[in-house]
Amino acid sequence: MTAELSGRVAVVTGAARNIGRAIAVALASEGASVVVNAHSSAAEAAQTAAAVEQAGGRALVHLGDVSTPAGAQGLIDAAVKQFGQIDILVNNAAVRRHSTFEALSWEEWREVLGVILDGSYLCSHAALPYLRRSTAAAIVNIGGMSAHTGATERAHVVAAKSGLVGLTRALAHDLGADGITVNCVVPGLIDTVRGAAAGGTPAHHSTAKTLLGRRGEPEEVAALVQFLCGPKARYLTGQSMHANGGAFLP
Repeated sequence: MTAELSGRVAVVTGAARNIGRAIAVALASEGASVVVNAHSSAAEAAQTAAAVEQAGGRALVHLGDVSTPAGAQGLIDAAVKQFGQIDILVNNAAVRRHSTFEALSWEEWREVLGVILDGSYLCSHAALPYLRRSTAAAIVNIGGMSAHTGATERAHVVAAKSGLVGLTRALAHDLGADGITVNCVVPGLIDTVRGAAAGGTPAHHSTAKTLLGRRGEPEEVAALVQFLCGPKARYLTGQSMHANGGAFLP
């Protein structure tokens, strides 16, 4: 059987670990070549690339800051130089810090919105000429459950992830005529590794419960992304699709 994404090229931002790595591997398992982006985690990005190749895909690691125009354009240029095309863009890069609103500085606010929201705009804008050439292009933005429920000490993250929902709907309208699907996958209560720099486990994770009685795995989020990038999802666009074990029912 032919893999569903054979011949496709995917760019996955924030793919050094956790959900981003799982997405890169899931796409590769269906035959896609994957550009693994990370800001500075070279060793972990290399581990993701090795996992992509083990899954059967070709891999390219590109380090860069997608929150800047030059960083986003450099990522897209590197993908096209290596593989000649872009068919899939997964905007997963994120910074998720904790701060009371009173203590939240302008610099922290801009850092989080810059990576999550500006980065998604910049990468989508830079990739658009190449996505338009694809016969089955897809953009998938990775949202967050807190954008729909709210959360304490996360005003910057909630605002940025909420903005992704709006961007998804707007781009679905703007790009539908080009045959480009745009959707948002919304993980909730996923078992990921969060370092001290990210503020550790979010406070709301200790109180929120799932109907299934467990946390999700990154691979379960990746499976939904994989589906949205494949041929069976060509009639789905503008949607926010939740993977949260029933912790939030939209």
